[in-house]
Amino acid sequence: MKPKVYLTYPVSEEVEGFIAKHCEIQKWDGEGRVPEEVLLREIKEIDGLYTSGSTTGKIDERLLSHAPYLKVVSNVSVGYNNFDVEAMRKRNVIGTNTPHVLNETVADLAFALLLASARRIVELDKFVKAGNWKPTTVYSDTYGKDVHGAKLGIIGMGRIGEAIARRAKFGFEMDIIYHNRTRKPDAEKKYEAAYRDLPTLLTEADYIILMTPLTSETFQLIGEEEFKLMKQSAVFINVSRGQTVDEQALIRALENGEIYAAGLDVFEKEPIDADNPLLTLPNVVTVPHIGSATAKTEAKMAMRAAENLVSVLTGNQPRDPVWQ
Repeated sequence: MKPKVYLTYPVSEEVEGFIAKHCEIQKWDGEGRVPEEVLLREIKEIDGLYTSGSTTGKIDERLLSHAPYLKVVSNVSVGYNNFDVEAMRKRNVIGTNTPHVLNETVADLAFALLLASARRIVELDKFVKAGNWKPTTVYSDTYGKDVHGAKLGIIGMGRIGEAIARRAKFGFEMDIIYHNRTRKPDAEKKYEAAYRDLPTLLTEADYIILMTPLTSETFQLIGEEEFKLMKQSAVFINVSRGQTVDEQALIRALENGEIYAAGLDVFEKEPIDADNPLLTLPNVVTVPHIGSATAKTEAKMAMRAAENLVSVLTGNQPRDPVWQ
């Protein structure tokens, strides 16, 4: 008898076909997140759960208590803050994610946000399309900030952080400083990157990219005190998780001119509320959590998550266990 799996969102024919060779599939074909009552009903006899993270909510004791046969939860995401790791380990449920696949794609987006924020691309695009570009336009009113040769501070020098550093160093001749839990000698050598404690990095950097996972240690890592340390000319980019930043402190810093601009892929609440002040500030560039959102990368992530799922359910080790 094949193990049973539940797919929490529609996948490609290729991915579903691969899983179907090894498993009996049940799936949610509706729009958006699986309703909790549906999920709790459907997982009673499943062995594996395939999720994007946002399609199920927290994998916690309450959910796990409804899935006594569950052996693996496969996340189509590098992040796994939807995992209650303690509860999953207690029940011997393996958690997997999809690192490596999205590194370059997320780094591309981080740099796109940096450039768009520095050169006021979105603001000035709206300016032109609204018919406000006139012969009388004051040219200095369109000025932005140079990126080439500036100092970039990277908070979180993991694989994506290094991909960002490579673009910055060799594409824009930026000076690289970084903060990380541990020193990265190889990165320091390859990118001439200098280690800084967090307060020093915030004080020195012209551009700051936050690239840390969300943990109890990084929750609201950047708050009011941290924004006050930044230069008034600083541009802040967040492509990690929304809750790594005190969003109200960020709003105040932008409104009060404590920093120059922000580029945001992630938010404290997602989707962001329509009345959030971030959406009306001209010096903020926002995108809807699209770090890995290219067809090529998403397809690779989906298949890798499927491989992790099947590996566990066929008695093998997954490529990407979140913990050992």
